[in-house]
Amino acid sequence: MRLRLPEERPTEPPTGYKIAHPMLSQDGTRAGFTGVSLGGALPYGVVADASCVYGLRHRAPSRRCDCGFHCVHDRTAAEALLCTAGHRAAVLLEVTVLGRYIRFERGFRYARQRVRTATAPPCACGSVAASLADAGWGRPGWRALAPSCAGCLRGRTSVPLAGFARLAGDGLRVAAGPGASAAAADLAAAGELGVPELTAEAALLQARLDWFQTQLARLGERGPGGGRKG
Repeated sequence: MRLRLPEERPTEPPTGYKIAHPMLSQDGTRAGFTGVSLGGALPYGVVADASCVYGLRHRAPSRRCDCGFHCVHDRTAAEALLCTAGHRAAVLLEVTVLGRYIRFERGFRYARQRVRTATAPPCACGSVAASLADAGWGRPGWRALAPSCAGCLRGRTSVPLAGFARLAGDGLRVAAGPGASAAAADLAAAGELGVPELTAEAALLQARLDWFQTQLARLGERGPGGGRKG
C-alpha cells in the first residue's frame, strides 16, 4: 500500500523564487523570460502556463515527469544560483504559484505562475543596472538581455528597466539590485574593506573614467560652437 500526502488547500497562492534570463522579442514589442535549465528554449510571459517540454500530452506537472515550472521557497537559495558563471546575467524573480503544484523540500513544481517582481543584478562593470541590453545570444525570434549601466551600453539594443516592465505587462515590477559601489560602501562603514573589495571598486572607477573620457572626446570633436569640425 502506497501512502499519499494530504492534499493542500492554501488560503492564498504560495510565493516562490527563481532565476531567469530576460528576453526581448525581435520586433521589440514584447518582453518575457526564459529559464536557465529545463525548458530554457521556451520563453514565457509574466502570466504563463507550463507544458511538458518532452511533448507528452499529460498535464504539467506530472508525478512521472519533471515538467512544469520550478521555484524554491527561499529567496536566499535563489540568489545563490546567481553566483555561478553562467547565471551572472540572470534576474531574480518573485513568483506566485498558481494552479496544480507538487511541493518538495526546497520548492515547488507547478502548472501556472505569475511573475510579480524581477530584480536585475549589477552591470558587468559593477555599477547599478539602468537598462537591459542585448546579451549576444537568444532564441528564435527573441534576444536575451543582460543588465547594463548607461556607460556600458555602447550602442547595443536595450530597454530601460521600467520600459521592460511596460512591455511585459500584467503588473510586473522591475527593480535594480545594489551595485558594487554600494556593497563596498557598506563594507567600509563596517571597517571590513579588504583587497578584493578595493580591487572591485578600482575597476568600477576605471570604467567610469573611461566613459567620461569618451564623452569629453566627443564634445571636443564638436568644437566650442557645438557643431562638428568639418
